[in-house]
Amino acid sequence: MKLRMLLAFFLLWLSCLAIADTKIGFVDTQRILREAAPAVRAAKKIEKEFEPRRIELQKISLLGKSLQQLLDKGALSENDRRVKERELLKLNQDFQRMQREINEDLNARRNEELSGLQERVNSAIKSIAEAEKFDAIFQDAVYRNPRLDITDKVLKQLVDK
Repeated sequence: MKLRMLLAFFLLWLSCLAIADTKIGFVDTQRILREAAPAVRAAKKIEKEFEPRRIELQKISLLGKSLQQLLDKGALSENDRRVKERELLKLNQDFQRMQREINEDLNARRNEELSGLQERVNSAIKSIAEAEKFDAIFQDAVYRNPRLDITDKVLKQLVDK
């Protein structure tokens, strides 16, 4: 019985030693996707790419508002009113379709740009882990101690590349 207790104590002591030597880090992925130089460049590139489509969407929106104001005044004949209502309905449908298409295209472009960035981020994390002898580095945790956060190191390494 004493031998079993001694053995259990010894195993517990060994596991505590193993845990004490474990080096763990954490990376805030959302922060990297917001602040990393490549992510900022990608966001600006995408914004510039989609600007003409956004402007076109704004023009359609303004046209719809002015058409709605014209209808609200009530100064149109019944026939003209029906024509303008159909025009407004078609304009609204076109606006919603364009908005959906822009959102879908924008999401696809973002995913395309971010997939390349994710590879670079993972490479930077792995490089830091090997250089500083981390046993594990986690991304996106429910809770983390700020002293485990190596996000700044990853951001710096992404700028250096």
